[in-house]
Amino acid sequence: MSGHGLAIAIAVVLVGVTVALAVYASRQLGGTGDHYTAGGRLRGWQNGIALAGDQISAGSFLGITGAVALTGFSGFYLAAGLPAAYLLILLLIAEPLRNLGRYTLADAVCARFEGRLLRGSVAVATLIISVVYMVIQFVGAGLVSQLLFGIDYWIVVLFLGTVTTLYTVLGGMIATTYIQIFKASVLLVLVAVLTLVSISRTGWNPVGPLLHARHTLGDKAIVPLHMGTTSSLENVSLSLGLVLGFMGLPHVVLRFMTVRDGRAARDSTRLAMWIFAVFFLVLIILGYSAVNEVGPAALLKANKAGNLAAPQLAQAVGGQVLFALISGVVIATVLAVLASLAIASSGAVAHDLYTQVIKHGDVAPDRQLRISRVSGGVIAGIAVLVALAAKDKNVAFLSNVAFAIAASSTTPVLLLTLYWPSFNRAGATAAMIGGLIVSCGLVIVGPDVLGGSHLFGLSIPALVSVPAALVFAYVGTRLGRHNPRLAGTPYAEIRRRAFGGGGAAVRSGAREPAPVPASANH
Repeated sequence: MSGHGLAIAIAVVLVGVTVALAVYASRQLGGTGDHYTAGGRLRGWQNGIALAGDQISAGSFLGITGAVALTGFSGFYLAAGLPAAYLLILLLIAEPLRNLGRYTLADAVCARFEGRLLRGSVAVATLIISVVYMVIQFVGAGLVSQLLFGIDYWIVVLFLGTVTTLYTVLGGMIATTYIQIFKASVLLVLVAVLTLVSISRTGWNPVGPLLHARHTLGDKAIVPLHMGTTSSLENVSLSLGLVLGFMGLPHVVLRFMTVRDGRAARDSTRLAMWIFAVFFLVLIILGYSAVNEVGPAALLKANKAGNLAAPQLAQAVGGQVLFALISGVVIATVLAVLASLAIASSGAVAHDLYTQVIKHGDVAPDRQLRISRVSGGVIAGIAVLVALAAKDKNVAFLSNVAFAIAASSTTPVLLLTLYWPSFNRAGATAAMIGGLIVSCGLVIVGPDVLGGSHLFGLSIPALVSVPAALVFAYVGTRLGRHNPRLAGTPYAEIRRRAFGGGGAAVRSGAREPAPVPASANH
């Protein structure tokens, strides 16, 4: 069997396993609670592997390996902030989210401040962030599948978008968790094998690929590129977006609502943090190995953003078998991450926008579930259209845009809801809408969209948009401080529920929350 034929066979087997897991899990679904949060029954280790799997994705694996291969140590900045982000999640939000959340990110915020405008703006932020993240997965899968099958990129993206989203949305959070555990385990094993094979060619020295790159390419391979003022600010902005944005990613937040209790939330975060830290350190080795074994010219010829560096390395050091295994598992990786994103985004539409904002909570659970499934397909269609125009964007850059938007909207509102006693609904709404507009607007007028005619110099706007969101929060809170209707649930009660284990998330079979009183929705 040829290398491409073997790769196709492996991809089909892996996809078949994930479909079987989804079918098996679908038999355990008992209602909206199971669909959105697995009924809150997951153990810490299960959620920890699944949480790590959400970020051990096609985007991170392909994008960061390629960035290191093409830019040397400078590509490390794409990964450096994420282990720190996990630590902040552990310390600040893991347990409170489990205690306050129901089905969505908006539920956690609205546990303190219920209001249609606020809930709607959180839902819109969820949709924007999720669509950007979906695009990352489609781009990665499309590029690898193009290499595998020789089919045009756009055909692969359309096919994957249609097939994977349909069954992952229908499978619910239980299926998503099973698929994530399977996918993450297989990917970690294969990355370990690829790493061992790579370092065996440099005397079994883990830093051998770095030393070899320095010997052949000079100091530029291991020293960060010389940066002017704009480049230095870009890296600061990138790191700020990574560390803060990760806490506000909707599909990450949703994970903490699936576990049994606060202790399980903390345990899952610890496990994910260690998995993620080791994984991203290994990607540095793979990036340098790729430039050594494949060469910069061949990497650029395959894809100018370097997104195919990992499969090319696998083919160079392990032949067709390792190439096929790595390429096949990347396709399976897309299925798992798309599932989480589809549930988070469709929940924002069905649970937040339709049920709570439009229908004031008066929607039967079965109808909400149907709307969630339909909206998941529509959202995936939008993501596919964007992915068709983003073929040559480094997928790690796209993920950083998602982080920056989250860092400027959902993260500030979530943290201030949990930790600022004087915070009110006016401040939360202003921060959410203002931060979302500023971050998205600066990306649109930045160099990665407008090129040389850009109006804003930074590709990642977090350095400006995060402070802007905090200013909006402060000004809105000050302006609304004399309106008792904007105060929301007393902070002492929120603190007791969030940190004292007094919260009660809606679980499988539970009744939907009662309609929001009209007085709270102005």
